[in-house]
Amino acid sequence: MYSIANYTNNDDIRVVSSMGPFTVIEYLRDLSVMPQNAQQAYFASEMNVRKRQVICDLSQANITLQAGAMQWMVGNVNATTGIKGVGDLFGKAVRGKVTGESAIKPEYTGDGTLVLEPTYRHILLINVADWNGSIVLEDGLFLACDANLKHKAVMRSSLSSAVAGNEGLFNLGIQGNGVLCLESPCPREELIEVTLQNDVLKIDGNMAIAWSGSLDFTVERSGKSLIGSAASGEGLVNVYRGTGKVLMSPVQ
Repeated sequence: MYSIANYTNNDDIRVVSSMGPFTVIEYLRDLSVMPQNAQQAYFASEMNVRKRQVICDLSQANITLQAGAMQWMVGNVNATTGIKGVGDLFGKAVRGKVTGESAIKPEYTGDGTLVLEPTYRHILLINVADWNGSIVLEDGLFLACDANLKHKAVMRSSLSSAVAGNEGLFNLGIQGNGVLCLESPCPREELIEVTLQNDVLKIDGNMAIAWSGSLDFTVERSGKSLIGSAASGEGLVNVYRGTGKVLMSPVQ
């Protein structure tokens, strides 16, 4: 048995969101400051620059984490590599190499409480079932997920599009039913969600942070010809084509 006091019930902490085994908290003020940086801490809080943290309830689901994301844990919590054999290890090593993610993501099991490292980035909780069971992520956003979700490397529709757009050839794809936890550069309130029905979305820059696995992602000229692209002043754009959703930040 264990109990945790002066944490989520502290008047300086508020619960931002909760979904599945994850609860996101936010520190309203940084009280551990010295006189020389108190002014900076005050204005940071006023501009929504605050520490955020994820609490995982392992009694609801096993959790897969980005390597190094754990801060502390209490109760019956066991850490494993999540590797289920030599073939699984090889597959994860290859996927980590091509996507830029950590090859081994630790898996935590049990029925205790797991708390992740605080971050100034914004935490997004996404139910993958709301994306028809398949979502593709921009590099560096993955933080944690239900261990039942499967990870795979999603290849661009064409090699030339990745080279032309100065992008990687692969992105991390998440499949299954469960909750996914992302570190976003901007808050949920600012994110734009575009739903496509056999249509196309073109974005000038890396503003999409996640999109449905059912969409074809390519990099193309903004116009039908080189002259048209030059006239528009845009050049190459990221193109999402088909039926699905795209979650997009208002700025790069």
